[in-house]
Amino acid sequence: GDICAFVGMPNIAIGETVACKSCPKPLAKIEVEKPTVRMKFLVNTSPFAGREGEFINSRDIKNRLERELERNLALSVEPGQSADEFVVCGRGTLHITILIETMRREGFEFQIGPPSVITSVNEETGAKEEPYEIAIVEAPEEHVGACVDLLGNRSGRMLDMVASENLGTTTIKYRLPTRGLLGLKNHMLTATKGTAVLNTIFDGYDEFGGEIKTREQGSLVAFATGQSTQYALKDVQERGQLFIKPGMEIYEGQVIGIHQRSGDLPVNAAKAKKATNVRSNAEIKVQVAAPKEMSLDDCIEYIAADELVEVTP
Repeated sequence: GDICAFVGMPNIAIGETVACKSCPKPLAKIEVEKPTVRMKFLVNTSPFAGREGEFINSRDIKNRLERELERNLALSVEPGQSADEFVVCGRGTLHITILIETMRREGFEFQIGPPSVITSVNEETGAKEEPYEIAIVEAPEEHVGACVDLLGNRSGRMLDMVASENLGTTTIKYRLPTRGLLGLKNHMLTATKGTAVLNTIFDGYDEFGGEIKTREQGSLVAFATGQSTQYALKDVQERGQLFIKPGMEIYEGQVIGIHQRSGDLPVNAAKAKKATNVRSNAEIKVQVAAPKEMSLDDCIEYIAADELVEVTP
């Protein structure tokens, strides 16, 4: 039960045994479940890079990730396609999101890509496999149908359904690929008006479940750099839901909202009205709807394969 410290062994890892040369008998190593999800961490290359962050270059990010590996057993870091890119693997998006939020609060500025699952190959059959999880959802009876549709559309297979007459809720149990859980939480909360409770647990690897569509809508993408104007946004908001409000600085290529249809739509959110001495009542009364507030979790769940999230303090 004594607590002691060893100095001078920089390469020792958690779970390894320090033994005497005369009796080199190692203890049973702690087995940690392998990561199931990966995300790319990149140096921020947007036009607004370096405005807020204290640690912005690849060396700072690399050193911080290496320090995290010393105490975060389930995390692994691999080199990316360039010196400015790192692939961080963890036990689900929440695991990696906690690290991202911690680094953000410490003053780091960087970009992250969308989460993707880590597949494997069955040594016996040679078949491609992916991680699966058990999802348990508790929701009011009137919203169970919406939950069943969401899980079914993501290659989910129902295992059990139990109704609680006293509470007026129903608990459903599904088995589905981890890919199907990416972005599921927000869709489920929207479909159930925030009343559903979702819990998941890892259930091992199984055959690849085929294509899963997690997002049907495109993005509103700014094609001009400048300051967003109310005059421009009043037209843009008719095409979908905005993430920005008038007066915010934007740059070319920035995602500023959700397109109401599939496919991305380039828009000019920095267009200014020409100065004239004529005004109509209709122009004066036009209001821009409040933007959709996006948390870090929301952004990670939303972005597509060709989009990035810019993380700043």
